[in-house]
Amino acid sequence: MSALPHPVLALLKGGPDEIPRVLEMSPDWSGEQVKIPLWSGYEHFEFSQEYVDIGGGLMPVYRWAYRTAIAE
Repeated sequence: MSALPHPVLALLKGGPDEIPRVLEMSPDWSGEQVKIPLWSGYEHFEFSQEYVDIGGGLMPVYRWAYRTAIAE
């Protein structure tokens, strides 16, 4: 039986209060941006080139960059 890959945790800074500060991402995620749907749009976060130590590993930090509307 093979072990399942562990998800990657990312710290989100800035943006609306309704967005969780820690995001669970796929273990193969390697993107520079994260796009989160909220209300009638998307909140965009960009990788800050920073990491925080979470006591046994490093968590990438993404900072809020901008919001876009969902096209109708």
